[in-house]
Amino acid sequence: MILAIDVDYQETCATVAGVLFEGWQDSEAANVVVTNVSNVCEYETGAFYKRELPCILKLLNEIEYKPSCIVVDGYVFLDGISQPGLGKYLYDALDKEIPVIGVAKRSFAKISDEFALLRGDSQKALYITAAGIDQALAKEYIASMYGKHRNPSLLKKADQVCRGIV
Repeated sequence: MILAIDVDYQETCATVAGVLFEGWQDSEAANVVVTNVSNVCEYETGAFYKRELPCILKLLNEIEYKPSCIVVDGYVFLDGISQPGLGKYLYDALDKEIPVIGVAKRSFAKISDEFALLRGDSQKALYITAAGIDQALAKEYIASMYGKHRNPSLLKKADQVCRGIV
């Protein structure tokens, strides 16, 4: 199973949603899991992972099987190559056993266009970075995901679930 994760914050609490699916082109989730985290760290500029990583790890501890790959909302490498982002810290926390793909909606100052991916009719790129999986393959997987818009449908679902929209 592939796991897409997103987190929504409310003051000192967070809601974490995980959308599990079997194949990259699936249109429906096989399962959706949600957990709540209290006493979340405050946001620290340049160290977002300190806030989000504990939330993601809590969700991972609550699911009964190990995913084959995890997709996070954000960067694995902020520069695409070596400057760690949330996804790299997650990959390391999981003892480098589970590949992590980051899908970021905003360009980071040091990211090059080789990490950009245009989907659907959008002229706004997603930025794909990865650890534990070939970069080109990670980009191919995200490009192949179901949905005719910029954001793949199952990634959008994770966002909506954590925000209580669905």
